[in-house]
Amino acid sequence: MEVHLNNILLQFKQIPAFTDNYLWVLIQHQQAWVVDPGDADPIIEFFEQQHLSLKGILITHHHQDHIGGVIKLQDWSRRNGQKDFKTLGPLHSQISMIDQVLQHGDEVELYPDVRVRVIAVPGHTLSHIAYFLPIGPYNPIPRLYCGDTLFAAGCGRLFEGSPEQMYQSLGHFKELPDETLVCCAHEYTLSNLKFACFLEPHNGDLLEWTQQAQQLRALHQPTVPTSIGLEKKVNPFMRCDLASLMKSAQQYSDPTISTPIEVLAAIRKMKDSFA
Repeated sequence: MEVHLNNILLQFKQIPAFTDNYLWVLIQHQQAWVVDPGDADPIIEFFEQQHLSLKGILITHHHQDHIGGVIKLQDWSRRNGQKDFKTLGPLHSQISMIDQVLQHGDEVELYPDVRVRVIAVPGHTLSHIAYFLPIGPYNPIPRLYCGDTLFAAGCGRLFEGSPEQMYQSLGHFKELPDETLVCCAHEYTLSNLKFACFLEPHNGDLLEWTQQAQQLRALHQPTVPTSIGLEKKVNPFMRCDLASLMKSAQQYSDPTISTPIEVLAAIRKMKDSFA
């Protein structure tokens, strides 16, 4: 992907890292914000190639593959005479390198007339937050930077939070416009789709998307971003209130399951050990 830096519209770059991570960069006028720089090296390489300066860093949660490159990226920026950047994120003892703590409902001005809204999304971790970038004069398509809360056809493991918290967090996402691009942090799509097809083998939208995703991966292309509209059709964790998912949860886990939160708890536990 070639980034056209002279375009007045926001530019977006998706940078692979580690084995399956995606790092996200938002660019305007040769300044860039980075979301969850778990690895600084590919970010720095891209910045140097494109002659970018660091405007700021947005952190979703404290896991090392999301914050491991923050200090190195900050140091690189300072060595290059760029000291006006900001690092923002949730309150957590392992995120000591931030300048401002964010919480649910906050808005952050990335550039003039470009603001992201902060959404608290506990579940994967207790302090996890996401960033929603709405349509604006420089951004024609809304985007969601959701870290490890929502994946293509899946959701994050419940390392710290409860099924109820994850259900409520995904509920926040379901309220976003269907065209919102889901910029998640991992390429877990094929594994997630395999599990989703196990739960809903007759979901035509799911079967069609599985075929498309397999073709993309065969060509070594990313399957993300997807969209909120697509996730509402194919993602079992976004569909826990539907009879089809409740029936599967009852069949494969516990016949007494009767609420969407119980469905999520059951299928998340199933996914943890699904082969």
